[in-house]
Amino acid sequence: MSLKKLFFFSVLISFSVAVQAQFPYRLLIKGGHVIDAKNSIDEVMDIAIQNNKIVRVARNIDTLMAQQVIYAKGMYVTPGLIDIHAHVFYGFDPDSYLSGGTVAVLPDQSTFRSGVTTVVDAGGAGWRSFGTFKKNIIDVSKTRVLSLLNIVGEGMRGIENYEQNVSDMDARRTADTALAHKKDIVGFKVAHFTGSEWTPVQRGVDAGKFANMPVMIDLNSLYFSIQELFTKYLRPGDIYTHTFIQSSRGVVDPIVDLKTRKLKPFVLEAQKKGIIFDVGFGGGSFNFNQALPALKAGFYPNTMGTDLHQGSVNGAMKDQMNVLSIFLSMGMNIPELIKASTWTPAQVIKREELGNLSEGSVADIAIISMRNGNFGFRDVAGNKYWGKQKFECELTIRDGKIVYDLNAIAGNLKTQK
Repeated sequence: MSLKKLFFFSVLISFSVAVQAQFPYRLLIKGGHVIDAKNSIDEVMDIAIQNNKIVRVARNIDTLMAQQVIYAKGMYVTPGLIDIHAHVFYGFDPDSYLSGGTVAVLPDQSTFRSGVTTVVDAGGAGWRSFGTFKKNIIDVSKTRVLSLLNIVGEGMRGIENYEQNVSDMDARRTADTALAHKKDIVGFKVAHFTGSEWTPVQRGVDAGKFANMPVMIDLNSLYFSIQELFTKYLRPGDIYTHTFIQSSRGVVDPIVDLKTRKLKPFVLEAQKKGIIFDVGFGGGSFNFNQALPALKAGFYPNTMGTDLHQGSVNGAMKDQMNVLSIFLSMGMNIPELIKASTWTPAQVIKREELGNLSEGSVADIAIISMRNGNFGFRDVAGNKYWGKQKFECELTIRDGKIVYDLNAIAGNLKTQK
């Protein structure tokens, strides 16, 4: 390195140190209504960030102590949202479906604008394809991307040609891959099997037992009884997704009886047992005729997974903000919704360093405004439901950096005096 370059870098470092000395906080979120389920916070507070960590949560932090101030008065400040059910193993092969195919979406294009900082790919990769997923998506995304590894070695490469292949469902190799990549893999996925045997579910649960991780189940066959699934196979902490599905073809056993329009009593019992119920809205898996009677009976989903993919982002689902808005319109309150999209999914995937605003935790934060008016929401069958309020993501911070700012609410950077 030349003396000129060395001098330049020395000046730059000295300037950076001087600025940090003058401003103890890199960012300050001022005057927002903080909701943090882990720490039982539901009130107006300020949050200070230095480097990539939350360093202080308190009332009336002096703005002179921060290099940049984000004014959040009248808005909700929450942990960065966790989407526990998405499909982000994008690739250019039109025949590879959700495992390196064009039906998946790139994470950074769909997450930050909805307040999501962590996304869990639900079964796109199996043990055979995980290396490609890690290289092409996990390692290059700004979004934190985690994986529920498919019990099928090839992953979701195709429903007919791959996901029915029982011989490619190897619990031990799947679990071994997860254990070798514990930083990135948080559980397992069983999906789209249309046969009549319980082998895929059993092997998925076996992988979960081997690795001490949860398994997410997506049933796709009339042959399967959800009561049998809940009572004979799933363990506390395992996840049932597409909770509010009602297929026009009658191929999935629903939680609300189609004749009586009542929630089946064993569903609440399963939830009390510890089974996790995920929304998994998607392009075909959410119906008001299931959700409304269920909520009326006191049954609320544990997690707010979107089932994000090309078939859902422009349909009834749209994004995490829209899913939360739908459940707000149906009667869930705001603290419940924030918990179900932050702290609860963090616990489910055993990443309790996420989904909270504790001092010392990574600065993943969403700032959300509330729009008032008349808003129409649809389910995947085209049914319509009205609401008076709608969430909108104003700003997202990932790892201490502003990655999305809808209305430029972050103040200008201050310079050293």
